[in-house]
Amino acid sequence: MNTVDEYMRLPYRMEFIPEPDEGGYAVRFPELPGCITAGETLNEAFENAIDAKRAWIEAAQEQGIAIPKPAEYSGQYRLRMPRSLHRSLAEHAREEGISLNQYCIYLLSKYDAAYLPASDRA
Repeated sequence: MNTVDEYMRLPYRMEFIPEPDEGGYAVRFPELPGCITAGETLNEAFENAIDAKRAWIEAAQEQGIAIPKPAEYSGQYRLRMPRSLHRSLAEHAREEGISLNQYCIYLLSKYDAAYLPASDRA
């Protein structure tokens, strides 16, 4: 990867953080340390984030700092579990009329959402 434009096309994760006390939104790119900005509206925050990302990449290149690539996830995760749990999950999935995979994704999504702080929940 050599050019700023090539890095700009990579799918870096962008996090929007509502600022209830001050209003507006902070935006950060977790994979680009220190790359953070803000905006009064979501649209302004997004536009500012694109500018901040470009400036961060340009500065890193000028200073010879290695630019990390965005994390990639395959969407697959192998999991070993006790047979009794496998049976129980399979039975519940069958009762719901869905695949075991769909049932496990439902459970993981449900409990992952419960893990989020209240300010991040939709």
